[in-house]
Amino acid sequence: MLSNRTLWTHTGRKVHFYDDLVKGKIITFNLAYTRCTGSCPTGFAKLAKLQESLGEALGRDVFMYTLSLDPEYDTPARLRDAREEYGAREGWTFLTGTVDGVEEVRRSIGLYDLDPKVDADRTQHSGLLVLGNDPVQRWTRVPLGFKIDQIEKALFRVREPANNW
Repeated sequence: MLSNRTLWTHTGRKVHFYDDLVKGKIITFNLAYTRCTGSCPTGFAKLAKLQESLGEALGRDVFMYTLSLDPEYDTPARLRDAREEYGAREGWTFLTGTVDGVEEVRRSIGLYDLDPKVDADRTQHSGLLVLGNDPVQRWTRVPLGFKIDQIEKALFRVREPANNW
């Protein structure tokens, strides 16, 4: 079951993860942080391409979420700056929360390592993008390293009912 912990958006708005962001929606979800010098900048660039390919569906049919793994540093103001840097549009929300809240949300969505030592090192975070269709409970994960057309195909499979294949 997905967490319903309180988080804050890049605008400073208080939200509950499941009730406000996921329930009844089709989403993409990833983990990153603004001070990351590893895979995050490449992941942000890939997500910027994905938002462009979604066009008007972004924020209407599909909602994109990026949750900070560094909530003590990544304030809503820092997340606003990161959104601007990566060209995020309405429909792509950057999130932060308490350390415990972020931990609970990422674990509930399955983005953690089974090795506690690896899991505790945020520089080794997964470069996975969770794709979910809450109304029909269809979920998958794809590497952000995939080509954009591979990510689009996976999202299409999550978005469309199985009987339309």
